[in-house]
Amino acid sequence: MQGIYAATVGRGAGRRLVELGLMELLSRRVERLGVYRTVTDAEDGEPDRTLELLKSRYRLSAVGIGVTAREAVRTDAEDLITRLAEECEAVAEECDALLVLGVSAAGMSAGLEPSFDARLAAKIGTPVTVVVGGRRVRGPEEVAEAVRAGHRLFSEAGCTVLAVIANRVPERLRLGPGLPVPCFLVPEKPELAAPTVGQVAAAVHATRLHGDPEGMHRDVLGFVADGATLPVFLDQLRDGTLVITPGDRADVLLGTLAADAAGTARPAGVVLTLGHKPPVKVREIASRLTPRLPVLSTEADGFAVAAALRGLSGRISPKEQHKVDAALAHFGEHVHAGVLAGHLGRTPTERITARMFEHTLVERATTVRRHIVLAEGEDERVLRAADLVRRRGVADLTLLGRADVIRRAAHDMGLDLRDIRVLDPLTSPLRDTFARTYALLREHRGMTLRHALDLLGDPNHFGTMMVHAGIAHGMVSGAAHATSVAIRPALQVVKAAPGAAAVSAASFVCLADRTVLFADCGLHPCPDADRLADIAVTSARTAERFGIEPRIAMLTYSSGPTGAGGDVERVRAAVEAVRANAPELVVDGPIRYDTAMGGGSDAPGGSPVAGRATVLVFPDLEVADGACQTMRTRSDATVYGPLLQGLRLPVNAVCRDATVEEIVSMVAVTAVQAQAPAD
Repeated sequence: MQGIYAATVGRGAGRRLVELGLMELLSRRVERLGVYRTVTDAEDGEPDRTLELLKSRYRLSAVGIGVTAREAVRTDAEDLITRLAEECEAVAEECDALLVLGVSAAGMSAGLEPSFDARLAAKIGTPVTVVVGGRRVRGPEEVAEAVRAGHRLFSEAGCTVLAVIANRVPERLRLGPGLPVPCFLVPEKPELAAPTVGQVAAAVHATRLHGDPEGMHRDVLGFVADGATLPVFLDQLRDGTLVITPGDRADVLLGTLAADAAGTARPAGVVLTLGHKPPVKVREIASRLTPRLPVLSTEADGFAVAAALRGLSGRISPKEQHKVDAALAHFGEHVHAGVLAGHLGRTPTERITARMFEHTLVERATTVRRHIVLAEGEDERVLRAADLVRRRGVADLTLLGRADVIRRAAHDMGLDLRDIRVLDPLTSPLRDTFARTYALLREHRGMTLRHALDLLGDPNHFGTMMVHAGIAHGMVSGAAHATSVAIRPALQVVKAAPGAAAVSAASFVCLADRTVLFADCGLHPCPDADRLADIAVTSARTAERFGIEPRIAMLTYSSGPTGAGGDVERVRAAVEAVRANAPELVVDGPIRYDTAMGGGSDAPGGSPVAGRATVLVFPDLEVADGACQTMRTRSDATVYGPLLQGLRLPVNAVCRDATVEEIVSMVAVTAVQAQAPAD
């Protein structure tokens, strides 16, 4: 059975982070994923929180749950192992790889020993990743002994142990050589175990008086209760601190808001106790100082709020996407996926799922780091994407925009933009240099230095000139600009690569079960046969570069040799040109879109692409754009692009409503393009 059995030895190991990380690893390797929970914390009829998290993030082909902890301890162990193994094998038949989640914390508390997991894993035959908790360890010797004990327990039961993950260990802990299997040390990350402001509000029945709803997701890393003078209080204020104070302490409230506005500390929020609410004038000042910081009001006193806070712990859940992102980034930073993946192999498949494609992008981008400029640095989605790009090591970045606005927005959102360069085109000394170069490049179009200087205050022109000058390897824009505005400077300045017949535009369309390329999606309204052929060949080379086997479908409204009309004849001539110019490529047409994507009764006999096409070349821009827009509205599709093909240097755009993850992926696409010369 291909997959991983995730088993925990001991309590407090932070298993959800590891289970999420292992599922992410599997999702990058196979198309059809499954998960089976052996013993669940949930009681009858309740959802299993880990399964709900995994179902929210991954397209699972099979899901199974064995028994509750209460039922497990009432059943003969050998009978239960046989039953769970049979159920697990039935679930495994419905997928390519299965993540088996071992005995839950409730099961351990109820008396199930780790040896139960070992015997069950041996019965199922799935390789095991052992998770040991390192939160209470005293040093490397104690962790090393826990690793050896975990490995010994499962290997003596007949299991193949892939690795041992020591989770929540102290920072900078190091182990010596001589361990029996690869061991990964994942340090404690306080943000993952921290409750959110929203959790605190629910626990003390507080209402929000001030701040935006997004602020309720801030992590509470500690608290401070007033009782001192304002200067002493401010000395205790730290990032992530929740301030607990009576509502009549306007000095504490305004001092907290002023510290947040000044950037000296980023408190999580303020809880006003005893039902007191600040006067209207104070609230007006608060709204001007920092409109985002959450301020809550509760009838409870400060002692009750502090007591409730001590009893709260955060959880990685679908509602807290920032924790999910942080958990995956933390896992990926400390667990070498290649070591685990090397034992798994890869299920042969022609289909590349969206998650497999995204992983390939990031993996390839990180191999040779490139410097990408993001033209719309003041956009909130771009800032969040920049934070993820930095943490995942996808690329080095420059953000364009006003530095004070960008830093302030990052502070408000709790983003870490260290090592990311920020440039303001309006004030940068590069503007004059770029303007002179731009004026010379466009002199034949009547460009003057004065006009060029005006244009170089625009981030798209400025970012394009950074690429042209070699300061950055590529640029991404489009989140806050029309695509035509974002890419026009590149067409004017960067221009086509040597040998390229023309620049064209294509979009990656990631569906649940495959990834395909649509072309031309942005530049050529109605290309003739030769241009269509060139677009097809260029798009095939793009697909190859990104790990997609090109099978080209040249689309029209009719399939096969019987169709007639201008478009059909134009496409038929384009197919013959592709076969003549690139005989190694698989191409067919004229062919209908539905036939290319799903086969069908009207598929040409023996068509090599019907139902298997990976590169779709549309006959004109209107049809291509309509197809892309339709895909953007589908819940099971993600569209990246348009990316420009045939440019000397990569400049790409995202759509105006692009998500944070789509921006991250487009940065990765641009970085991969920048690793090699354009075709």
